Amino acid sequence: MKQLIEKILPANHNKRKWTAVGLTVAISGLLTLWGIYGIGQYGIALFILTPLFIGTGSVILYGFKKEITYKQAWRIGFLTLGIYTAGLLVFAIEGIICIAMAAPIGILLTWAGSSIGYAIINKTPGNAPTTMLFLIGIIPTMAFIEKDNKPTLISVVTSIEINADPHAVWKNVIEFPQLDEPTEFIFKTGIAYPIDAKIEGTGVGAVRHCNFTTGSFVEPITVWDEPRLLKFDVAEQPEPMKELSFWDIDAPHLHDYFVSKQGQFKLTELPNGNTLLEGTTWYYHNIRPTFYWRLWSNHIVHKIHERVLAHIKKNAEAEKKPAYNKR
Repeated sequence: MKQLIEKILPANHNKRKWTAVGLTVAISGLLTLWGIYGIGQYGIALFILTPLFIGTGSVILYGFKKEITYKQAWRIGFLTLGIYTAGLLVFAIEGIICIAMAAPIGILLTWAGSSIGYAIINKTPGNAPTTMLFLIGIIPTMAFIEKDNKPTLISVVTSIEINADPHAVWKNVIEFPQLDEPTEFIFKTGIAYPIDAKIEGTGVGAVRHCNFTTGSFVEPITVWDEPRLLKFDVAEQPEPMKELSFWDIDAPHLHDYFVSKQGQFKLTELPNGNTLLEGTTWYYHNIRPTFYWRLWSNHIVHKIHERVLAHIKKNAEAEKKPAYNKR
C-alpha cells in the first residue's frame, strides 16, 4: 500500500493536490453509491465515517512524505468535501435541502478528519497507509452492521389553546377545509405540508385522509372518543419532501426512511371554557445518527403540527356564535 501511494502521487505540488482530491472523491463516491443503493443505508457510514474519510484521506494523500501546514490540510479537506458534494448534486444522487441538512455534521467531521490526517502525516507517517485502508474498509462494514439495527419510535407533541368548547373543536379536528398557503420558509424548500383533511365514516373504522403537497396520509381511526380523543394509525403515507435539484430526483431516502406510524388529537376542556388541543405524531426513521436527524425531524413535525393546530383554532373560533346582551 505504501509503495502504491508513493507511485501514484506526483511530485509536483499542484498535480499532487488534484490527485489527492480526485482519488478521495472517487473512493468516497463509490462507497456512497454502494452504501445507498447496494446496502440501502443512510447512517453512520454515510454521515460520520464518509466525511471523516474525506478529510483524513485527502490530507494523507496530499501530505504523504511532504511538509504541509495545518491551514493547507484543512483547506484540502474542505476542497474535497466541496467537490464530493457537487458530485452528489450533478449526478442526481441527492438534492439541495438534504445536503443542507447534512452540512453541519459533514463540515465538522471533515475538519476533524483533516486534523487527524495532519497529525498522522506529521507524527506517525508510517501509519498513513494503514489508516487509509482501515477507513475504506470500515465504511461498508458499518453500513452492513447498521442494516440490522431496529429503529426507535419517537413521539412529538404540540399543543394550542383554543377559545371554543371541545365539541366545536372536535368538528374541525376530524376534517378541515383547505389551509392558507404557508409563510414559513421551511415549507418553501420542498418539505411536504398539509393542505386539508377529509374523513370517510364515523367512529372506529372510519378513514381520515390528511392531504399533503406530495400526497395523502391514509389514517384508519382506532379510537373515537368524541369530543376528547381521536387516535389513528397510518396505513399509507406520501413522500416527506420534493427534492430541490437541477434534476428530477427520486432518492431512496424518500421512501420508507421516515415512517409515520400513529397520530392522535387530544382535547381537554379548561376551567375557563377553552379547549387545550394536543397533536401527537409517533414516527421512526432509518437515518442515523439518530440524535442528529431527530433534531431535524422533530422540528419539521412540530412545524406541521403548528400549521394544522393554528388552522383548527382559526376555524373553531370563527364558528363561535356571538354573545348578545339580554334586555
